Amino acid sequence: MRNQGILKRIAGPVVTAVGMDAHMYDVVKVGKEELMGEVIKIQEDMTIIQVYEDTSGIRPGEPVVNTGLPLSVELGPGLLKSIYDGIQRPLAVLITKQGNFISRGVSAPGLDRTKKWEFKPVVKAGDRVGPGSILGEVQETNIVHRIMVPPKVKGSVVKSIKPGSFTVEEVVCVLEDGTQITMMQKWPVRVSRPVKEKLNPDIPLLTGQRILDGLFPIAKGGTAAIPGPFGSGKTVTQQQLAKWSDSEIVVYVGCGERGNEMTEVLTEFPKLVDPKSGKPLMERTVLIANTSNMPVAAREASVYTAITIAEYFRDMGYDVSLMADSTSRWAEAMREISSRLEEMPGEEGYPAYLAARLSEFYERAGRVLNLNGKNGSVSVIGAVSPPGGDFSEPVTQNTLRIVKVFWALDAKLSQRRHFPAINWLNSYSLYLDALQGWYDREVSPEWNKVRAWAMEILEKEAELQEIVQLVGSDALPEEQQITIEVARMVREIFLQQNAYDPVDTYCDMTKQFAMLTAIRKYSEYAYAAQAAGVLLPQIIAVKSKGELPQIKFIKDYKPALEKIMASMDAEFSAMRAG
Repeated sequence: MRNQGILKRIAGPVVTAVGMDAHMYDVVKVGKEELMGEVIKIQEDMTIIQVYEDTSGIRPGEPVVNTGLPLSVELGPGLLKSIYDGIQRPLAVLITKQGNFISRGVSAPGLDRTKKWEFKPVVKAGDRVGPGSILGEVQETNIVHRIMVPPKVKGSVVKSIKPGSFTVEEVVCVLEDGTQITMMQKWPVRVSRPVKEKLNPDIPLLTGQRILDGLFPIAKGGTAAIPGPFGSGKTVTQQQLAKWSDSEIVVYVGCGERGNEMTEVLTEFPKLVDPKSGKPLMERTVLIANTSNMPVAAREASVYTAITIAEYFRDMGYDVSLMADSTSRWAEAMREISSRLEEMPGEEGYPAYLAARLSEFYERAGRVLNLNGKNGSVSVIGAVSPPGGDFSEPVTQNTLRIVKVFWALDAKLSQRRHFPAINWLNSYSLYLDALQGWYDREVSPEWNKVRAWAMEILEKEAELQEIVQLVGSDALPEEQQITIEVARMVREIFLQQNAYDPVDTYCDMTKQFAMLTAIRKYSEYAYAAQAAGVLLPQIIAVKSKGELPQIKFIKDYKPALEKIMASMDAEFSAMRAG
């Protein structure tokens, strides 16, 4: 097999080599500087390659060497706390080699080859193991890193296994068939890791954000999209999800974001404190940074790198949240490469296979039964940045066809200082029926009714606001004016949440249920009082109603809420008696 060819044509990140045998998605080294690339098209004797680095300065006639291997990531101890680029080069290592400006052709292994990890076996010689079986454990930060048999290794009996300190390349276990197992695995990024079975998405991914958990929940192993224009709060929402969601591992991929935004993420994330352990959030996070000025080909690879790392932690039995910010930039990279390949463009110049690639990515999410019998999940939350906030553009529309939760960020809400700026009329969740049983068991049998009531009130308010804009609220019947007041309470007390307040930043399901129930109780009292002839100004001026918003900021809220509700009951009783 001919593993070396020569460059014939260069068109930005897409180059053509001749005289070389290759398979699709083989990794190649391009030019004298050995720039990393990947085969994306084979046409007769021509091999077309997308290069993951800047190609300026390379010339036709330079050598191209085929490694014969697909683009793969290294999986093992050392992933957590790491910051990688789109093709798993550790940025901290490159900075020590090169300084702040990294030159082309420089590379470093994804995992540190010199660091030793303390390995503790959980099986012994004579035990039978198979693909995915857990051989031992390594304490990595506050997470136990489980060392597994690679999925492609056949079942066999353990011949020898030993505890001690090892690097990721040293053999820790030998099987009877002669297979030697190290703590590191390599896995091709475009191939999903195998599982025994996909499970139903019937457990919610709790985030502590009232509008998400309360109205539009996502299941563990579910998929969600957060589309929104610039400045509407995508990054803050994703940081809140990373910090508070009840997943054990976070993989955050900044795909083609502006350099200043990515810098903010890289400086803010290490400062975030994990509320569960009190330690830095980075101790259970893997960051993949790929800014908009980096080569587009590496941007395309970054999401595959991220989802493969997420699947690896899922195979250990962990719940993983993957934040992709943003898939629009990934689609733009595909569009640029497609145009250089002279492929037939689809809508707005995107390639015809845009929907298929998005599906491939989101379908790797799921709650599963792993090969080793443990349950794990990968929940994928993708931010979408539609140009000008236009949700009808192809990336947003194709994403909506695939994901089951849609959190629509609204620039008008953020301008009114309503945060999270998620529009409750445009958003939806298709997991509500699947999660109904969990809410009945874990929160209250009344939860689903209270949630449906809140949505109904908000929808009625939207209809009434059209009339209010024409004739003013005073022209409405008193009953409808009460509806508008109750909807305002749902918006301001329940939906608005302060990410920077130490108490309000996270709200558990019990408190959410108590808050909605209190607002609903006021609603029942108000309608009954109006029907009994009490004047509207009296109903709206109830003192206890004005004290309800303070519940958000009280940690031990139950005594205060009981006092407010007792006071409300007394006030309405006095009104009806008067």
